[in-house]
Amino acid sequence: MKKFYPHILLVLILATAAGVYWQSLIQDEKRTALDAKLDAQVDLLASTTASLARSIDLISQELKEARTESSAAASSLAARLATEQANVASFQKEIQVIGNTVGTLDKLSKIDTELLGKYSKVYFLNEHYVPFQLTSIDKKYLYREESGATLLTPVLQNLRRMIDDATAAGVTIYVSSAYRSFVEQANLKGEYSVLYGAGTANQFSADQGYSEHQLGTTIDFITTGLGGGLTGFDKTVAYQWLLANAYKYGFILSYPQGNAYYVFEPWHWRFVGKALALRLHNDNKNFYDVDQRFIDAYLVNIFDN
Repeated sequence: MKKFYPHILLVLILATAAGVYWQSLIQDEKRTALDAKLDAQVDLLASTTASLARSIDLISQELKEARTESSAAASSLAARLATEQANVASFQKEIQVIGNTVGTLDKLSKIDTELLGKYSKVYFLNEHYVPFQLTSIDKKYLYREESGATLLTPVLQNLRRMIDDATAAGVTIYVSSAYRSFVEQANLKGEYSVLYGAGTANQFSADQGYSEHQLGTTIDFITTGLGGGLTGFDKTVAYQWLLANAYKYGFILSYPQGNAYYVFEPWHWRFVGKALALRLHNDNKNFYDVDQRFIDAYLVNIFDN
């Protein structure tokens, strides 16, 4: 019988809570500094534009008076007026560009930068990392209702839509597992290592900190006819449907045949956003074979519909 150590569990819970708190605090500080800097730039350009507008009004008045006195003076003032109007238009464009930049940076400041990282034997998620928004998956989408499962909240609507559309097409797809914490992944890897040996377990199971499941964006799917297991999923109608349609909902197959990380896992799908999933599908490329800088460009739009 396994011994239960409540004090160890308490330490893990407190450490996880502290990690989430500091992660949130750091993001808030960065966002505040960024907002202040961009606000100052916008205020400066707005002030300059207002000054130019006042200058245009004065020149326009002078131009009216000059027309009654001298055509040469009128021409000079007209040229000055055109220049000032062009300056105002230029500053207004700059303000618009900065406004768009502010909007983009504001979106990025609210998105977890870890969501598109390569975490299978590449990058590492520590034991303190926990997604900020986890929501329970509706029981009707779970293969085992009693087990329960959670997923990153913005991803959940895409999952629901995908499974509902598959069901409407006569295809049965269930969620076998979703979010797994650092500790849960460590326990699972330990069990696999005991059952299959460490060498074999390393071929299909990630070490804690290297699992995509810890991001809260990854799902293992299952269907009927497999006895509740994952083996043989690639021979099912459910898998073929996912291959043809999952990208439309923002999901990609993390470990296709021939990948350099784990054995072929037809049941393992990760949400990366519709834009990136479509690009990878059209280019016939695997997520882990694409440069991280290319992937990061899609982060700002990861939850766009």
